[in-house]
Amino acid sequence: MATTDRQATTLALAHALSAAERGLAVIPLSRTKLPALRSPHRDDPSHPPCHGECGRFGHGVYDATTDPARIRALFAAAPRATGYGIVCGLPPYHLIGVDLDTKNGTDPRAALRALALRHGFTVPPTVVVLTPSGGRHLWLSGPPDVVVPNSAGRLAPGIDIRGAGGYLVGPGSRTAHGTYRAAPGAAHLAPAPCPPALLRLLLPPPRAHHPTPPSAGGHGQGLVQFVLAAHEGQRNTRLFWAACRAYEDGIGPELVEPLVDAARATGLSAREARATIASAARMTGR
Repeated sequence: MATTDRQATTLALAHALSAAERGLAVIPLSRTKLPALRSPHRDDPSHPPCHGECGRFGHGVYDATTDPARIRALFAAAPRATGYGIVCGLPPYHLIGVDLDTKNGTDPRAALRALALRHGFTVPPTVVVLTPSGGRHLWLSGPPDVVVPNSAGRLAPGIDIRGAGGYLVGPGSRTAHGTYRAAPGAAHLAPAPCPPALLRLLLPPPRAHHPTPPSAGGHGQGLVQFVLAAHEGQRNTRLFWAACRAYEDGIGPELVEPLVDAARATGLSAREARATIASAARMTGR
């Protein structure tokens, strides 16, 4: 059994390195499909939130990398890993995963076809990964300035979405229920762009518009702090999310300059920041 586990880990590492060559950031997974490395802060409940700033492994999607040396180090620290996760929402693809899960008697493929017909989009040829349970994962590429959240069954029963902060089990991974495999003819494809009509369905519904008077600046300051707390790989997504919330709450125009200043403090250029904020204004219809 130990030899089999070592072989599975070696294969998972090879697949993870291959994915990283395509620009996909990866983490090691256990047979349960969960991150294979436990948090280094698990025994210290008083430890402040850490996204890897401590320099140690065990921070889930925040460990994700495309660097071969770091990937080997991650797997060396996780000798029981039998698979790997591909983290969504990161450049260059800003991956969005559409998980068509056949459990509980659902027919998610039919549900997706119905959504496509109703909303006027076609799912383009793209990477498809077959799951051990008979489901499939569709890989789509999202815009760099749009944050797609994770969701389960919100679009339709059996359709789960993996977006920013989520991950997909990579092809070649072995789990307790079987092996994930690339569908025939799909392995050579790059993730296709997500159709705009589908992208709109994946975004959270706009909240009710309640204008915030200039004197109530606490919420705006909270959005600015949210952007300031971004680390590399999150800067555009956090800025876009904060700008959307600002426009939905009626304080978008007043918050443009503070958000631009916050984004510049994280390393974005003023031009990048203004483009992202303008995209948020268009998305929210402001």
